[in-house]
Amino acid sequence: MRIRIVFSAALAALGLMFLLPAAAHAHGDTVKVVVTGQREGRVTADVTWENDGDAVDETVAATVNAVSVDGSRTMGPWRLVRDPAAAPAGWTTAEALPPGSWKVSVDVGFPALGHGELEVGVPVVDPAPGAPTPVASAAAPAPSSAAPVSSAASAASAPAASTAQASEPAAGTEGYAVWWTTAGVAVTAVAGAAVGLLLRRRRRVRLDRLN
Repeated sequence: MRIRIVFSAALAALGLMFLLPAAAHAHGDTVKVVVTGQREGRVTADVTWENDGDAVDETVAATVNAVSVDGSRTMGPWRLVRDPAAAPAGWTTAEALPPGSWKVSVDVGFPALGHGELEVGVPVVDPAPGAPTPVASAAAPAPSSAAPVSSAASAASAPAASTAQASEPAAGTEGYAVWWTTAGVAVTAVAGAAVGLLLRRRRRVRLDRLN
């Protein structure tokens, strides 16, 4: 009886030894890597098990490398991190590619081997709408430049007005001087004539007395 119990326990142990590796490799020994593109320059990819297409729940150890299409620039290696804005199979990079066309490759080493690649284009980001343009900023000082002209014109017109005002009293004074001069001459002439008449009368009176 004891021998049967020991034998059954041994068989169960052997079964567990064979079943555990089978469960560990239920998803397969390779992963499928699909580079889906980029979002704001960050590389995006889906990592699933090759056999059943399930998302990889384990931590993924992968490197991302990018080479410009003309071969003049290289970026990476970067690592993949989970993408909170994507499905459970979504992964991305914390770093961003600069604008341009890039050949992106992703190599996974854990929990299984996998590789994916894609040519990705990162567009140039336009400036925010409503931002001032150089043309607008250059044209802005135009209204202020007109102010010195008007002030200069008003400054130039002020002396002219003061000169005109100063000339009016001069003209009036000259008119008054001419009037007084004319009046003085007339008074002098009248006085001279009166004195002449007076002297003639006195002379006639003397002559009459002598006769």
